[in-house]
Amino acid sequence: MMESTRVVKALAALAQSTRLGVYRLLVAAGPEGIAAGQIAESLGVSPATLSFHFKTLSHAGLIESRQEGRFVFYFANFEVMNDMVAYLTENCCGGNAETCRPATKCK
Repeated sequence: MMESTRVVKALAALAQSTRLGVYRLLVAAGPEGIAAGQIAESLGVSPATLSFHFKTLSHAGLIESRQEGRFVFYFANFEVMNDMVAYLTENCCGGNAETCRPATKCK
């Protein structure tokens, strides 16, 4: 289970529209991730600005990257995402989380 300080750091990183957009795009892309240039193009954000947002999301543990040739691919850290959701819903419905589990499209 995540510590509350890590959850606060992750939520603070997501509390900005560009970073939230980046994160949602990466979650949708799955574990393969997306090249930085494609993210910039999809969101209409300059690469320099995007670099700042990647750094914030990375420091919060929400995303990771890998180099492939001259391209950098970013992908969501699903373990951190799932831990954060588990922390937020730990006491859902008085501890009976099975009755109010959040709906997700992937398992």
